[in-house]
Amino acid sequence: MKNDNMQGDPKAGKQHATPILDELESGPWPSFVTGLKRLRDSKDKKYAPMMNDLLGQLEHSYEERKGFWKGGTLSVYGYGGGVIPRFSEVAEEFPESKEFHTLRIMPPPGFHYTTDILRKLCDIWEEHGSGLIALHGQSGDIMFQGCTSENTQIAFDELNKLGFDLGGAGPALRTAMSCVGAARCEQSCFDEGRAHRGIINKFLDEMHRPSLPYKFKFKFSGCGNDCVNSIQRADFALIGTWRDDMKVNQEEVKKHIAKKGRKYTIDTVISMCPTRALSLNDDDTLDVDNKSCVRCMHCINVMTKALSPGDDRGASVMIGGKRSLKVGDMMGIMVLPFIKLETDEDFEKLEEFAETCIEFFADNALEHERIGETIDRIGLPAFLEGVGVEADPNMVNHPRTSSYVRTDDFDEEAAKWFERKAKQEGRAINDE
Repeated sequence: MKNDNMQGDPKAGKQHATPILDELESGPWPSFVTGLKRLRDSKDKKYAPMMNDLLGQLEHSYEERKGFWKGGTLSVYGYGGGVIPRFSEVAEEFPESKEFHTLRIMPPPGFHYTTDILRKLCDIWEEHGSGLIALHGQSGDIMFQGCTSENTQIAFDELNKLGFDLGGAGPALRTAMSCVGAARCEQSCFDEGRAHRGIINKFLDEMHRPSLPYKFKFKFSGCGNDCVNSIQRADFALIGTWRDDMKVNQEEVKKHIAKKGRKYTIDTVISMCPTRALSLNDDDTLDVDNKSCVRCMHCINVMTKALSPGDDRGASVMIGGKRSLKVGDMMGIMVLPFIKLETDEDFEKLEEFAETCIEFFADNALEHERIGETIDRIGLPAFLEGVGVEADPNMVNHPRTSSYVRTDDFDEEAAKWFERKAKQEGRAINDE
């Protein structure tokens, strides 16, 4: 196979012509091609020839409209997952990029780094890899992209000395992800970092030694803003919430209206509430129908000084979120509407429930099936029975419009449930 785009020997400083890739730099937005060229043009770096051939192969793929990478088996000592092998099918034409493996490294909870650590990470990858790093992948991993088979173990050993560990790849527990949360965000409803670290420590074997039907992801968001997209992308999503009344500072509400105007406040806050739970009074005070509030966070985001989450904070557990696979895109199903996460016992219970869900998935899912697809196949009642969770009205989406719920019986059945729930929690029913 002849490479018509080759302009001399890349080791002698000649580069592949990339007319198609060049088009991707012509738009108004930053292009990944620019980053690859910057690495290629660093002629004093050992990875410049690799990046040159990578661009050449990518250009060839665009010409042929076909990818030319194949998988294989590659790992480091003691690990069964964490490395994404990529071998070129056109290695004769692009020999410098014939191996372009990726190391998926677990980041710290909340993505907290020191500048010193970031510099060391970059130095290691410039020494043993291509210099191409993605912070972060869709699962939250630090993606060290572009390494030869020979250097994979060497690079990992250096990263491991810094305290970093391989993350998710293969049919295993994947790298978890958490928002910055309690460290910097005043809307945080639980300690995301502690929950994240506890889960990873408990299930590290499931991450390093793939033994599940397919991948399983945890994500931790401190509030309904869901800054790590847990409801959309996580098999087990933990999203912060509260179960008492939203806190309202009426003086700050008045200041907001005085600054922005009533029309602006009505247009951007009152009218945007999805359940019409907000109303503005003539004296510029705000009323909240807390029973109708769904904790979407929009009003709090707009009026941060005036509104804030309640004091009885915790989290909701959503199961089954994922992108398209056997079944189309799915969001997580509400399984535990509210759990407290304050004491050691609370976090232990969370880890125990997570273990129950992973074991159910391992025992009942088909090969290459996410847990959301398992639930879709066997039905939610069977899943709830399998993980030992009692059915809850909060699991029903729009109960009064659901064809599976008789509206004339719903109020009666809901009352029975609330009575039973109150007895379980040892508190009296509030007969307002």
